[in-house]
Amino acid sequence: MSLPRPAMALPADPAAPPLAGPEGLDLVFIEGFVGHTVIGIHTSELHQPQPLVIDVCAGLPPLRACHSDAIGDTLDYGVLRERLQRLMAEHRVTLLEALAEQIATLALTEFGAHWVRVRVAKPRKFPDVSAVGVQIERRRAPAAPAGAATGTGQGAAAVLRLIGNGMVPGPSR
Repeated sequence: MSLPRPAMALPADPAAPPLAGPEGLDLVFIEGFVGHTVIGIHTSELHQPQPLVIDVCAGLPPLRACHSDAIGDTLDYGVLRERLQRLMAEHRVTLLEALAEQIATLALTEFGAHWVRVRVAKPRKFPDVSAVGVQIERRRAPAAPAGAATGTGQGAAAVLRLIGNGMVPGPSR
């Protein structure tokens, strides 16, 4: 049974993720992950791990898990959490912006997200603020339509058209 749609469209929520299709996106998130890592640009930050608080919200096409109740049909946030823990030990960046970009990239590439919002914060960095940090949003590059020529594919398509017209490309005589 489907719910009736409102007769008048509501204004778009600027905080909402972009729609992936007619069904929109399902959001899977980790909020308040605390990891310890060496990151920063000041000498005082480069020798001892410091805490970071990370939030990840990943948008995926409607999840089959909503109906199947099977973990294999969704993004397993336990696996994402383990991946964040590993990243805290392996990354070699100095800026929170670069770390947030790495997190966004892994959500998009390793976990199949179509859209992701990542927030990385250093709590109590300064005595007069509760946290400093960065928040970024990224989305997966749209797939090229079937048959569309892209990059080096344009040259190949042109060659095929020439061959189809009975002309064989090659050196000029």
